[in-house]
Amino acid sequence: MIFGDAVAILIRAILAWALIIAAESVHGALRRILLDPDTAFALRQVSVGVAVLIVFAVTWVSDRWMAVRGTGALLGVGLLWVILTLAFEFGLGRALGMSVQQIAEGYDLSKGNIMPLGLLATALAPWIVARLKFKSAI
Repeated sequence: MIFGDAVAILIRAILAWALIIAAESVHGALRRILLDPDTAFALRQVSVGVAVLIVFAVTWVSDRWMAVRGTGALLGVGLLWVILTLAFEFGLGRALGMSVQQIAEGYDLSKGNIMPLGLLATALAPWIVARLKFKSAI
C-alpha cells in the first residue's frame, strides 16, 4: 500500500503544481494585457514576487490534501515543482519561437533577473508551509 500512497501523493503534488502554473499564467496574461510594456523589466521583477505569493498560497491551501510529510518528501515535492516549472517555461518559450538562450536569459542573476530566487522559493515552499502549519509533523 505504500507504493499506492506514494503514487497518490505524486499525483496530488502534480495537480497542485498545475494549479500554481494556471494561476501564474493568468497572472502573466493579465500583466501583459493591463500594464505598460515599457516597464517590462521592472514588472517581471515584481511579477516574481507575486508568483512566489501564488506558490505559497496554493501550497498553503493544498498542503493537507497533498498529505506530504517528512523533510525529504516535502523538499522532493518542491524539487518536482521546479523541474516541472522549468520544463513548462522552456517548452512554452520554444513553442512561441524563442531560442533556449533567450529563455535562459530570464534566469540570469547577473543581468538582474530574479527568476532563480522564485525557483528557490518554489523548491522550499512545501517544506516552509509544513513548518509553519505543522511544526511537529515534518
